[in-house]
Amino acid sequence: MRVLIVNTSERTGGAAVAANRLMKALVNHGVKAKMLVRDKETDSLTVIGLPKSPMLHWHFLWERLVVFVRSRFSRKHLFEIDLANTGSDITRLPEFQEADVIHLHWINQGMLSLSGIKKILQSGKPVVWTMHDIWPATAICHLTLSCRSFTSACKSCRLLPGGSRLAQSVWRKKQRLLEDGNISFVACSHWLEQEAKSSALLKGHKITSIPNPIDTHIYNNRCNKQEARQRLGLPADKKLILFVSQRVTNRNKGMDYLIEACRLLQFTLHNAQCTMHSAQCTMGVVILGGHAEEVADQIPFETYPLGYVNDEHRIVDAYNAVDVFVLPSLSENLPNTIMEAMACGVPCVGFRVGGIPEEIDHQQNGYVADYRSAEDLARGIRWILTEADYESLSQHAVQKVAQKYSQQSVALKYLEVYQQAMAFKHYGL
Repeated sequence: MRVLIVNTSERTGGAAVAANRLMKALVNHGVKAKMLVRDKETDSLTVIGLPKSPMLHWHFLWERLVVFVRSRFSRKHLFEIDLANTGSDITRLPEFQEADVIHLHWINQGMLSLSGIKKILQSGKPVVWTMHDIWPATAICHLTLSCRSFTSACKSCRLLPGGSRLAQSVWRKKQRLLEDGNISFVACSHWLEQEAKSSALLKGHKITSIPNPIDTHIYNNRCNKQEARQRLGLPADKKLILFVSQRVTNRNKGMDYLIEACRLLQFTLHNAQCTMHSAQCTMGVVILGGHAEEVADQIPFETYPLGYVNDEHRIVDAYNAVDVFVLPSLSENLPNTIMEAMACGVPCVGFRVGGIPEEIDHQQNGYVADYRSAEDLARGIRWILTEADYESLSQHAVQKVAQKYSQQSVALKYLEVYQQAMAFKHYGL
């Protein structure tokens, strides 16, 4: 079986990481899998970049320009909306033509247009689409938050001034696209699966749930904590909290809640007959991601910004160096970062939203905090660091990843989806 995985980026972003890991898992199970990307970042022979052309950058710019104009020249939601009004035609590429299954992942920001996806469907090849967010089931947004318009029809959009009819136009285009072709949709979490099934756009389409895989030969807790701290230049004598985001200032990742939780922790430590100085000395916050310098001075504890990191060995060191991982996101599918931290034996704290409660078993391998509650977030961090049986939490975290997210189990589930999609095309089942 030959599978072509299609994603905008090779390594940047959670979807790229998940798609890359799936490709490796499939290859390890005898599948001839390749990955087609617009942004090729390594010399990997199994990852193919789109043919070099000025049009690749133009596709990205044109879509952003249309969004910018429809937003009345506001940048506020510029990257929260995708129209798929322009993109590359991949159907002529030899990698496409030789593939048995086309597996779409995150194809936005000028990678594929809706008309390009229509050509893929018209090729007659089975198409599987892994949803890394809700965009395939809405008109133009990646995060619905409290909006439920997609359950009936997106006639306007909260992200555009005055609602705008742009959402209605894109919804109709998607509707026509899906009427003409059959796609097997896969959500990365049970939560997203249920959200997708409630979409009027995907009514009647097959939707299932398969988690992202992780390579536990890379992400594990066999690294010595003090050695990891030494390699990263982190202090040996502090309790360290880790926060990870591609862009730390992305409000949806919840840095504001972590800042407030740290202030509450500082107050708690002070009231526990610690001096303000010693309270600050016992805790530290490690930040993995860009723009950390913009928030560092708001955190009451010493901060250690590591910047944006692509090197997996350095990322694994970061997980192994800390005591707790905190992800206070306002919307999440099935975050790779929680899976990575757990594989390294690090208990996690996150809000009760999206697929996070599917990963974190409350007070068994981490702590699930009440949604948007900085107080409960602080309570969870403090519980893990000062009250819980830390070794038990760590062991349960590692066991959960091994049982649910191993390469083998995920690859086998996808093979079943591919075979069903191929049978549907062949027999018209």
